[in-house]
Amino acid sequence: MEPNPAGQLIGPLFEPPRQLAPYATKPADSLGRLYREPESPTRTCYSRDRDRIIHSTAFRRLKHKTQVFVQEEGDYYRTRLTHSLEVAQIARSLARVLAVDEELAEAIALSHDLGHTPFGHAGEDALSEVTAGIGGFDHNAHALRLVTQLEHRYAAFDGLNLSWETLEGLVKHNGPLLDKPVPPPIAELDARWPLQLQSWPGLEAQIAALADDIAYVNHDIDDGLRAGLFSVSELEQAPLAGPCARAVSQAFGNIELGRFIGEVVHRLMSTLIEDLLRHTRRRIEACGAGSAASVREQRAGVASFSSDMAAEIVALKGFLFRHMYRHPRVMEPVEKAQQVVRELFAMLSADPALLPADWAAACGLPNDGTTASVVRDYIAGMTDRFALAEHAKITHTQISL
Repeated sequence: MEPNPAGQLIGPLFEPPRQLAPYATKPADSLGRLYREPESPTRTCYSRDRDRIIHSTAFRRLKHKTQVFVQEEGDYYRTRLTHSLEVAQIARSLARVLAVDEELAEAIALSHDLGHTPFGHAGEDALSEVTAGIGGFDHNAHALRLVTQLEHRYAAFDGLNLSWETLEGLVKHNGPLLDKPVPPPIAELDARWPLQLQSWPGLEAQIAALADDIAYVNHDIDDGLRAGLFSVSELEQAPLAGPCARAVSQAFGNIELGRFIGEVVHRLMSTLIEDLLRHTRRRIEACGAGSAASVREQRAGVASFSSDMAAEIVALKGFLFRHMYRHPRVMEPVEKAQQVVRELFAMLSADPALLPADWAAACGLPNDGTTASVVRDYIAGMTDRFALAEHAKITHTQISL
């Protein structure tokens, strides 16, 4: 490919605006924080929220929490931390083009996976199973508990004391909570500080949710190809990504895998982002959204892919489900990982003295509901390797995934 001639400007397809649109969530209109405190003289409230999330213990732990592959599979593959950073980058770029608040979109994106357990969905399923008697486990509700109660960084209050709009986006980034019972942590905060659970969140939260879809289908294609879970020829037959893969093969021939992946991901991500921006702009114009409140009042999300693109994304997820998420190499450690979670819960609930002193002090009697809730929170916060180490220390047996 010829280099860009010196001095030739390459303009973006969508020129980023310079000020917030009327439908953006504006820092000056924030509903504030649960605990009153002076705001920063150098940052907006949403910029401050983003920074508090980045500096939290829960965010650092994402470095060693499974995305698809367990940590022992290799250092290259995505973790919850690298996934969250990629989602945040996409969310911020989308927010800039649509003239909504970039820091709020970024804060919601960075916090969306804080509540995940060790060992990915396998760990979450096991923890939900063993805690069914106390309401089970929901990673979104646990993320809320982390940022409102379990993080202990400030002397004056528990949690991070995030602004209302960031909490709303964390709880509702996938839409209103209409279809199932509201998890207790969310219901408790809503009773104390209403989050308007029946409405859509602001556009920034909607963007963060769609950025999550864009990020993970692209990086799972990257990780899946590098891990050999599916081949280039199989990807060329996949929905949505297939045309991109075939076009790269036709244009560049048999190039090295890293360059092939980079080119496919670049094309696929551009396709998704351009569709999302075009369709979202049409929806903004169609509904006449003139304020952040009017975005929340809509009967459907304002940010969205076109119906054709949404169907193709579903089909691509189906391809990844068959070829990657249910691949024997991915599934093989699942039972062992779930065994670790089940046994940790049983042993720590029966003997709370095995917990660190501050956690043990919050427990009730062995195996009662209070103790089970504390143990649930403790296990949910573990990284993959810490869970394995704790299990080995307590049981004197080594489980290798």
